[in-house]
Amino acid sequence: MTETIAFQLPLRAPAPPPLLPHLQPHAHSPPRLFSPTSLLSSSHPTPTSSSRTPRLGRPHDPTCQGGGGQAWNLPPSLSLPARRALQSLLSDPDRASPRDILSALPASELAAVLSALASRGRPGVALAALQAARDLHGERVLHLPRVLPTAVRVLARAGLLADAPALLDAAPEPDASAYTALVSAFSRASRYRDAVAVFRRMVANGVQPALVTYNVVLHVYSKIAVPWKEVLALVDAMKKEGIPLDSYTYNSLISCCRRSALHKEAAKVFDEMKAAGFEPDKVTFNSLLDVYGKARMHDEAIGLLKEMEQGGCPPSVVSYNSLISSYVKNGLLEEAAELKEEMEGKGIDPDVITYTTLISGLDRAGKVDAAIGTYDEMLRNGCKPNLCTFNALIKLHGVRGKFSEMMVVFDDLRSAGFVPDVVTWNTLLAVFGQNGLDTEVSGVFKEMKKSGYVPERDTYVSLISSYSRCGLFDQAMVIYKRMIEAGIHPDISTYNAVLSALARGGRWEQAEKLFAEMETLDCQPDELSYSSLLHAYANAKKLDKMKALSEDIYAEKIESHHGLVKTLVLVNSKVNNLPETEKAFLELRSRRGSLDINVLNAMVSVYGKNRMVKKVEEILSLMKGSSINLSIATYNSLMHMYSRLGDCEKCGNILTEIKSSGARPDRYSYNTMIYAYGRKGQMKEASRLFSEMKSSGLVPDIVTYNIFVKSYVANSMFEEATDLVRYMVTHGCKPNERTYNSILQEYCRHDKIAHAKSFLSNLPQLHPGISKQEQQRLLELLAKHTS
Repeated sequence: MTETIAFQLPLRAPAPPPLLPHLQPHAHSPPRLFSPTSLLSSSHPTPTSSSRTPRLGRPHDPTCQGGGGQAWNLPPSLSLPARRALQSLLSDPDRASPRDILSALPASELAAVLSALASRGRPGVALAALQAARDLHGERVLHLPRVLPTAVRVLARAGLLADAPALLDAAPEPDASAYTALVSAFSRASRYRDAVAVFRRMVANGVQPALVTYNVVLHVYSKIAVPWKEVLALVDAMKKEGIPLDSYTYNSLISCCRRSALHKEAAKVFDEMKAAGFEPDKVTFNSLLDVYGKARMHDEAIGLLKEMEQGGCPPSVVSYNSLISSYVKNGLLEEAAELKEEMEGKGIDPDVITYTTLISGLDRAGKVDAAIGTYDEMLRNGCKPNLCTFNALIKLHGVRGKFSEMMVVFDDLRSAGFVPDVVTWNTLLAVFGQNGLDTEVSGVFKEMKKSGYVPERDTYVSLISSYSRCGLFDQAMVIYKRMIEAGIHPDISTYNAVLSALARGGRWEQAEKLFAEMETLDCQPDELSYSSLLHAYANAKKLDKMKALSEDIYAEKIESHHGLVKTLVLVNSKVNNLPETEKAFLELRSRRGSLDINVLNAMVSVYGKNRMVKKVEEILSLMKGSSINLSIATYNSLMHMYSRLGDCEKCGNILTEIKSSGARPDRYSYNTMIYAYGRKGQMKEASRLFSEMKSSGLVPDIVTYNIFVKSYVANSMFEEATDLVRYMVTHGCKPNERTYNSILQEYCRHDKIAHAKSFLSNLPQLHPGISKQEQQRLLELLAKHTS
């Protein structure tokens, strides 16, 4: 017997799920729910200068520590007046003001004193001294030799980099050293676009860049993925001016090849470097290892490792980290673990980068327990986490909706003396985008800007991805336009983010146009680009195009890596093409590709859709044997299968298991359970889940309501269905054609044509906002049902 549903007001959100043992909050700090503004309010003091921990072993001034410790090792080049001025500035400020001290100092010694203060961790004193010097001598002090570049460095180290360009404006003719100091300061602050702008201003003003200037700009180019032809143009300018390339230049050129995986170009630079008489050092080899890793050229990378050993340049932890990162990015976790064992066997201890890389890779593969185990091993071995480690843990918990655990990590980050960096913010953007929380995405972006971060390409890419994951495609495109307007040229990562957004909307035609644009701009589509195109075809149900591209991948007309074969598993599962899904899965296994959580979830999904319980159990057994934790997607696929089999009890058990695992059921979880109960006519249970769903903070969507409508009319509860439509309208969820079609179809199936016509005639009163066009389409649907 069917039961009616009572739509209740939302209840207060339940307490967050229990935390994992190793991440329990401190006794004085109760669990907190997340809000973007809470990121900046913490019980722990926020460092004001840098997220980096102080370097050990640096001599320090006893006056700055209140006594004790060793005195500074003053540069031997300092004159006696400069030494006296330096000691006076560092002594009790009540004895004499910086102005009084510097008034007795020859102006020619000023740069040396300022430089000594700034480079020895006293930017505040250096800043006061600079201001005193400007008060004494006016702006002409900036004309003195070496003062202007030193003043730029002082402002940068005092956290006032934004004021540094005004110094160059105040000086009549800034020289190359002043411009280079400002370019370097912007580069160190990761403000790469500003660094390039200063360099262009320098060239436009007719100031000849020095070798160090070019090297800094090449380093900047390596960070922002400048097209290779622009990199070569800069090198040509160096050669034209008669400036010889040095080893730093060659190393920077190899680094410029990394982001676009230009392995041929990097190898050519490597050969040119040796031909020019420069001996490759560890930086050279490690940079080339990065390029080979990015290009998935693992054999070449291993060969380079051997060349290092034979050339008397034994691989360091940095070298191994580069290779481990390459293996991890390609899902080759076993090979990465073997490399870690190899380096340990050679007496090289894994460092924080080694551990953090493995944690991130295990997280991506769905091996959460193994990731946390690696973190515990890291702590046991006395290796302290850095900011990257905390960022990885934030992502690990955040993408699974475990916001309480995420906030504990965020507090630990600050307790360790770090401040959130741009990666932290971008991680949070990705986390909330993954969870479809668009309001939080916007909130995090606002807080990021409040913290003084200028959005760079990676942030724009994160925003594009986050908004598209939230279903806000138009907003994602607005962000893309803002990026272009900000003078940031799209690179392969940008195009891939836009392609991914297009794919989610099934906009395959626009995706194909973007492919053509990429090729005209000398930006070759990569594996992620083709993966997005496959998803666009799948979401648009363009099976013929998907099949054609698949054949090109199997025939290796497109350079085929494991990632593309994985994508074939995902897209064929999405369209419920069982034979092609199994074909891609077997191909992946034959290539010894990594079977990560996404691939295995796709297999659970396709077998579940086809109600192949034994096959699903085989995949679950494989996941267990590979130490892969079940994700919310796994649980949802299982619930979907059992709901179609009419097993409400099994569905309920799975929902309970989700909660007990510490995961957070999503909207799909609840919709699936409601569907299962609705099919059985157990509307009271469906009503209970509806209330629970709202209490958890999830907003019912059109799918939720349509499931209820279909369940009501399937059980001849037309009055309840009509009441529900009224409830939807008053609560801001506009009924769609499927809502009304369910009602009309069941009226006709029960031979209640008059009731169907009456329902349509009363629809403007029930739904005042319905258009005449929509009413006409519904009349046509009714005619179709009665024909």
